Amino acid sequence: MTRELPMTSPDRIEAVDALRGVAMLWMTAFHFCFDLNHFGHIQQNFYLDPFWTWQRSAIVSLFLLCAALGQAIAVAQGQSWSRFWRRWFQVAGCALLVTAGSWLMYPQSFIYFGVLHGMAVLLVIARLTAHWGRWLWLLGAVALALPWAAQPLLAGALAPWAEPLNSPALNWLGLITRKPVAEDYVPVLPWLGMVWWGIAAGQWLLKTDWLRQWQPPGGAGRRLAALGRWSLSYYMLHQPVLIGALMALSWVAGR
Repeated sequence: MTRELPMTSPDRIEAVDALRGVAMLWMTAFHFCFDLNHFGHIQQNFYLDPFWTWQRSAIVSLFLLCAALGQAIAVAQGQSWSRFWRRWFQVAGCALLVTAGSWLMYPQSFIYFGVLHGMAVLLVIARLTAHWGRWLWLLGAVALALPWAAQPLLAGALAPWAEPLNSPALNWLGLITRKPVAEDYVPVLPWLGMVWWGIAAGQWLLKTDWLRQWQPPGGAGRRLAALGRWSLSYYMLHQPVLIGALMALSWVAGR
């Protein structure tokens, strides 16, 4: 358990916002390259090449880590459930918009359980389990390992019963034997492990006061923190802007 922070504590901690800002810039660079590939300006395999797949995993990990740190701070500050749900509905609503937009652009591989969908589910779990304290380290390790540890059983002796887990109705759990066809896929497992580790790390950092003492260095750090405070809006706008700019450049070049 973490000690309670005063209710007058500021909601934002710049160290977490700056870390989220780093994740957003990295994501933007990744998506810009993805869009260049989509429009044929470069030729890369974003689905199989480890250079790209590992970057995607790292970016998602960083986003979920920041979300978990934010939950640890919110719980320590005594955030009410009503305020939690207000933010949660924003995330869930944006997830639905992502599904609609991706269906228009990628009807055969639209996003039905991507990073925002996963985050909406994981935030609820994070809120309900934040009081589990040090157990979160162990549970996080189990959640991270479970999808891979279960593979021999799911693909072997339990295969006839495990097949429904591959369906869209259940593959959001993450206990699958084949990856679904989707432009983004962030299931509960193994990513719950990253969230639980992030909460445990956040609670430990709050106890040591490191999060409040550390300040992002210089003007660049402050700008990263400012960017991190608008993460959801930025997330929703950056791809339409990138895609629109590339489409406009292609149109101008083709004239």
